[in-house]
Amino acid sequence: MKHYLGTARTLPWRAAPGTNAPDPYRVWLSEVMLQQTTVTTVTPRFNRFIERWPTIEDLAAASDKSILSEWAGLGYYARARNLIACAREIAARGSLPNTAEELRKLPGVGEYTSAAVAAIAFGERVLPVDTNIRRVAARLFAMEQPTDSQVRDVMTPLIPTDRAGDFAQALMDLGATICRPAKPLCSRCPLAPDCTAFALGQPELFPRPKARKHRPHRHGTAWWTRRGDHLWLVRRPDHGILGGMAALPGPDWTDTPHPHGPALARIRHVFTHFSLDLDLVSASEPVGDGWWHPVDDIDSAGLPTLYLKAARAALATPLFDAAA
Repeated sequence: MKHYLGTARTLPWRAAPGTNAPDPYRVWLSEVMLQQTTVTTVTPRFNRFIERWPTIEDLAAASDKSILSEWAGLGYYARARNLIACAREIAARGSLPNTAEELRKLPGVGEYTSAAVAAIAFGERVLPVDTNIRRVAARLFAMEQPTDSQVRDVMTPLIPTDRAGDFAQALMDLGATICRPAKPLCSRCPLAPDCTAFALGQPELFPRPKARKHRPHRHGTAWWTRRGDHLWLVRRPDHGILGGMAALPGPDWTDTPHPHGPALARIRHVFTHFSLDLDLVSASEPVGDGWWHPVDDIDSAGLPTLYLKAARAALATPLFDAAA
């Protein structure tokens, strides 16, 4: 903990070590954003959210469309839909619950997020187990593939009674900056004297990586329909991949290629559970319920990364970029 006092990362959702706990709204919002997304990516997006919606009541009162548009590019869009539902439930309650047990009852709040918010915002003596904390624990106790439950079993007794939030964040920082997956900086680690993996001389062997799962491949088509300086966009169904997000129209994605005319661009995109080839095809008439969006303001359309990449590819292709 002494090491953390002098080396803690300065992040917009944190309070300085040893000071009063940060705003619970900021802690909750940051933890939702940080799921499977890096601190570097999240930081500017978090600041934009806070500037636009300074309180959870402001966020709860915002429209689905505005929140989803602001979320575009952060990925894992089910998080955004859960964020909306959770904000409205919290606003209706009047405040965030202050225990992990009660937090888990909120939409989209699981074991990790509930523990992170409870520890960091409310000082509850619980341990959020993320990738960094799991790696620190695995090396400290030489565990090859520890489960979250095993990590909590060995690390919870170490949590100080009065600084649970600082303890959790200190472990997160340690894993992110020193106890790294490759080439850990053991000479700078305050836990090195007590680390079993370091004593064995093989810290990188812990934890043992899981076998990679096969990732299926799918195919899709996106129709590029342009009239003058405007592009036809639609909104995807509320449920499923990219639910509720702005998109280029097109049929459902399938396991086999779609029959269509010549594709003037192909976008390869990797989701968590599958990869996708999206063929960009010119279309003369708009399809589905949608709207005409200015082409020169495409970045404000709220397109997720897949469709933003497709639009940029189209605009870089002379035939597509020509106004119809």
